[in-house]
Amino acid sequence: MASFSLTDLGNRSGEVVEAAFRGPVDITKRGKRKFVLLTAEQFDRLTASTAQRAQRVEDLVGAERDEILAGLDAVARDGSRDD
Repeated sequence: MASFSLTDLGNRSGEVVEAAFRGPVDITKRGKRKFVLLTAEQFDRLTASTAQRAQRVEDLVGAERDEILAGLDAVARDGSRDD
């Protein structure tokens, strides 16, 4: 991942932006990572994949609950083979 200082961001903004088109860019302040610069597309993809909300199995009903429990059972079975 490319890395630039806050000073670089001000003085070499074109280069920083070009690097962000290739992937996320660390922006540092006094050598410590403070920000990450992304394209809007990268940000949208990231936030779309994390927009899921957590639920407790006890709160699920019907097919949703059955599907989750079947998946957990499958993971437990597959995991026990590694022992």
